[in-house]
Amino acid sequence: MTIDAKEVSIVADRSLAAEGRLKIDWVQAHMPVLNEIRAQFEKEQPFKGLKVSICLHLEAKTAYLAEVVQAGGAEVTITGSNPLSTQDDVCAALVEAGITVFAKYNPDPREFKDLMVRALESKPDLIIDDGGDFATILHSERPDLMVNIRGGAEETTTGIIKLKALQKEGALKFPMVAVNDAYCKHLFDNRYGTGQSAWDGLIRTTNLVVSGKTVVVVGYGWCGKGVAMRAKGLGANVIVTEVDAIKAVEAYMDGFQVMPMIEAAKLGDMFITVTGNKAVINGEHYPVMKNGAILANAGHFDVEFSKPDLAALASEIRTVRKNIEEYKLEDGRSIYVLAEGRLVNLAAGDGHPAEIMDMTFALQAVSLKYVNDSYKELGAKVINVPYELDERVARTKLSALGIGIDSLSEEQINYLDSWSS
Repeated sequence: MTIDAKEVSIVADRSLAAEGRLKIDWVQAHMPVLNEIRAQFEKEQPFKGLKVSICLHLEAKTAYLAEVVQAGGAEVTITGSNPLSTQDDVCAALVEAGITVFAKYNPDPREFKDLMVRALESKPDLIIDDGGDFATILHSERPDLMVNIRGGAEETTTGIIKLKALQKEGALKFPMVAVNDAYCKHLFDNRYGTGQSAWDGLIRTTNLVVSGKTVVVVGYGWCGKGVAMRAKGLGANVIVTEVDAIKAVEAYMDGFQVMPMIEAAKLGDMFITVTGNKAVINGEHYPVMKNGAILANAGHFDVEFSKPDLAALASEIRTVRKNIEEYKLEDGRSIYVLAEGRLVNLAAGDGHPAEIMDMTFALQAVSLKYVNDSYKELGAKVINVPYELDERVARTKLSALGIGIDSLSEEQINYLDSWSS
């Protein structure tokens, strides 16, 4: 039985649909790889008769991914993976397009969780997850909703950590493709996407100059590399903190200062966390920070710097500008938190550029088809994106850019395959 999206959806304001459609149309015009996959899906109908539930940051680029999956024959239900990144006009536009939506901007925590559960109550065949939210609900609170699940795809480092923990315990119940670990994801989305969008969010929110300031980047994975690189390009003095010795050496070789957080805390004007871990800035660090220090997070959850520790030191907390909270400390210093510590690039911005998400969401689409085609053989484990899918996305991107590359000759292939020549 087909669900009537207009009848069952829960969104904030359906009258915003026209505005949301303009946003979706704009990104579609800048997502040529996903457009090519859509054309293939429309022809082949790989998801015909299947239900797909999606949990991602619900803005225009995500909306277009949902429409691409729908074009492949799926009955699509979608919810937001972050309460502050959902765009109500985009939600309204998706409902008009026949997609069931359970999402609205800034619901209270209980409603936010309930909307996620509602998105799973269709008992989907396939899922696309962000941060492991769907996987956590299905494996802990509502295992009854995974009765039809063949598998899915995970977007983030945080989600993959959760899935691998489930797999290690022997508790994972279906295959999940680690889209985050694909080359086209971490090399481009994590580095160039986060590198640009985190600064888009921070700059548009604060309206402050970056040049000349000391920026502390907490974590030097692919996201941290991008944030540090862009900070340097904006004229900042960059400090990196790390727990991984190899990444710390890499940051040093890339020209950045490297030191423990307790030392960096004394020097930073702006702090951006990108670790996937919790309390990497905590009550040990706040007492030595400068007056006016700004804290922003570009990791999935709002736990990377400890808000409870900061609140315990504050005599007053107030909103001084949209998406900026001032924590006034007993000694008169102020520390500012952006977007409640949630993803600054999405909670206080529009997320990664469309051209970047074109590649990532193309990977999501082809990975979902791969799971559907192969779930019986894959088994209940975390699966890498097959290299041929990764390369296909890259080649399509090059074609869209009008860029050609060389190919190996038979002689060169034979040379590389031989140990004796």
